Amino acid sequence: MPEKREYKYIGKSYPRLDADEKLTGQARYVADIVLPGMLYAKMLTSPYAHAKIKSIDVEKAKSLEGVVAVLTGEDLDYNVGLYLVDKRILARGKVRYQGEPVAAVAAETLEIAEKAVRLIEVEYEPLKPLLDVEEAFNERENLVHPDLGSYSYLKAAFYPQPGTNICHVTKIRKGDIEKGFSEADIIVEREYNNPSVQHVPMETHGAIVQWGIGDKVLIYTSAQSPFTVRNLFCHTFKLPHQNVRVIVPYVGGGFGGKAGIHLEPLVACLSHAAGGRPVKLIATREEEFNTLPCRCGLKFKIKTGLKKDGKITAQKLILLWSAGAYADYAVNVTRASGYSAGGPYFYENLYIDSFAVYTNQVFGTAYRGFGHVELFWGLERHMDFCAKNLNMDPYEFRKINLIKPGDTTATQEPVVDSTGSVRKCLDAVVKAIEWRGNKTDSEREKEIKSKKVRGKGFAVLHKAPAMPTNTSSSCVIKMNENGSIILNISSTDYGNGTYTPMAQVVAEELDIPLSKIHVAFETDTDRDPYDWQTVASRFTPMGGRAVVNACNNLKNKMAAVAAQVFNCSPDDFIFQDEKVIYKNDLTKFIPYSQLATGYVFPNGNAIGGPLIGVGVYIAEGLTHLDKETGKGLPAFNWTFGAHAVEVEVDTETGEYQVLKIASAFDVGKVMNYASLKGQVIGGVVQGLGTAMCERYVYDSQGRLINKTFTDNKIPTAKDIPNEFIPIFIETAHDKGAYGARGAAEHPMISVAPAIGNALRDALDIELTSMPIRAEDVWLALNNKKVLVDSK
Repeated sequence: MPEKREYKYIGKSYPRLDADEKLTGQARYVADIVLPGMLYAKMLTSPYAHAKIKSIDVEKAKSLEGVVAVLTGEDLDYNVGLYLVDKRILARGKVRYQGEPVAAVAAETLEIAEKAVRLIEVEYEPLKPLLDVEEAFNERENLVHPDLGSYSYLKAAFYPQPGTNICHVTKIRKGDIEKGFSEADIIVEREYNNPSVQHVPMETHGAIVQWGIGDKVLIYTSAQSPFTVRNLFCHTFKLPHQNVRVIVPYVGGGFGGKAGIHLEPLVACLSHAAGGRPVKLIATREEEFNTLPCRCGLKFKIKTGLKKDGKITAQKLILLWSAGAYADYAVNVTRASGYSAGGPYFYENLYIDSFAVYTNQVFGTAYRGFGHVELFWGLERHMDFCAKNLNMDPYEFRKINLIKPGDTTATQEPVVDSTGSVRKCLDAVVKAIEWRGNKTDSEREKEIKSKKVRGKGFAVLHKAPAMPTNTSSSCVIKMNENGSIILNISSTDYGNGTYTPMAQVVAEELDIPLSKIHVAFETDTDRDPYDWQTVASRFTPMGGRAVVNACNNLKNKMAAVAAQVFNCSPDDFIFQDEKVIYKNDLTKFIPYSQLATGYVFPNGNAIGGPLIGVGVYIAEGLTHLDKETGKGLPAFNWTFGAHAVEVEVDTETGEYQVLKIASAFDVGKVMNYASLKGQVIGGVVQGLGTAMCERYVYDSQGRLINKTFTDNKIPTAKDIPNEFIPIFIETAHDKGAYGARGAAEHPMISVAPAIGNALRDALDIELTSMPIRAEDVWLALNNKKVLVDSK
């Protein structure tokens, strides 16, 4: 367990280190970068969701003045993939979703490139698109990827099913599911649905690539994970890693959509075809919606066995994830949601099948919450539904079944005190909204007649970082001549505020003012040490440990030099007020600045040398999941949480407003209160968006028909609750820096079911599909439907 002590910098509120640059417009994004001789790229995309490419004629485009390079899939024999290598840089022979790139142009100006792609002529033979995930799951003739069996993939964690549209399945088996159902007094069963949605970062995807002499490649990209981009790029083109340099400048939001590799290979090929001139490609907002990846859709069924006293005897979940046209992160979303699908509840008998299924739609990728937003929509609506069928208070029902120390998770991982407390989170938010139990029918009917009805609801959540078993972080601390610090880390700060708490760690460990610590922005794989990815809410606990270790490494080096000066042991020093102080005589000390480049004795002799601290941290003890049972240790930590809301509904129109939301998370240790509060508010508002209005809408041919902000709405100021109540529980995590857990994704999880449960409380309506629009509320109120299988 982390040592308990008073902190000088940790846990305090400090402004973001990048605030001034962003507010004054000095922050440099990919779109701001101009390299000598730079060309501009544009893509031609498919109008069909599923079609054979009969022919492509690019001659008119090539002959246009100012065009330097034109490429089609026939020019490129490269395969790209994160966990399953199933994607070509440009479609070749066949398109699998409307919006898929089939050709690309690099020209002297963007206007010329845009004109050139309009001159490319493509002949297609349309095929039947697979648009329903359940239909695609059962289909054996019409396959999105007939060659699935020939693709390479990460065999330790993923299990594609050749001859089907299933690109991965995760199984969880715990106890005896049939025995559990046979012991139940009542069985409750229902289906839940989530559409795909767009990440909507302020900055769209963008990349600049120059393929130079000797196959040296320079990449500027708006990405979350520079080392992942480099690694996948090198695997795609069979290049040695030292040949590829990836630089990530300021990034205007990612939310998971920029976690993998997307535009970089195409832009690199255009640069190569253009004789090594740098090429820039910035996605339009329409391309962000229709060509680049989105959040996966989900259709799933939950069957729950219950005793009359509220205890769950068995639960079975079948999850069908719509991966879209390519596997990308969808297979790992399927895996992570699979082992989390039970939620923060204890089950003696649990059965989960989580499938990733190819469809002819925009492909799915990582999205804030990594499948848990979608999962918990159904799971937490279902828990209220179970309580309703038992005529129980949903708060009391949850208390009976919540996981606690001494229990085991779905993967049979033991739960201990340091795992955290979901019960404390639930208790806190229920108290904050003053929950008084279920409304009576007479109370509800009286309020409905008044045309303005209020309701309260809540939902719990959990999430662990979905990451490889060897996930690691590293950092380098360099001391300048005046004793100030430069911190080099490879975590990207794309709005998540990573850099400020890491500077606080340095300040805490070295007792140096925050103003004397500079975190080097513009992550650079040639300069900065390795880090896996800035995803999964794992950098604060893991990256923070690496920074602590680097500080200790630096202090050990200073102590070794000071020991020679004072002729004592290196263990005889404390580090305080920018000094190395001899603890047996506090009048003897050396300022950091006198050690920074080497200590100089009065006679001129020097010892030590430039001070550099190196720190690494790797997740230990994690394992793969058993293929058939799901047993294993996949979680570095679990972060528990809960939301509770109060809503007001207009019964004549179905319009509703979230008046108040209380959000509690067991974060282990608050590193920066202001930053964490901002994460919570931002995540909650994003959760409101997918709960209330955001969704992809396809026509019968698989064309995305709402690919602009005109038709695909996101929350505005009028949708924001009047009152936010952030609550932080601090049950120290035994592996995280200072006991901290990550909490970047969790504020978005379970916002939707809390609203759905509040609407049930207000109107006694049952909503099973996201988003919850005003018309859905109105229809449900005027045509109530309930699905229950009672035993």
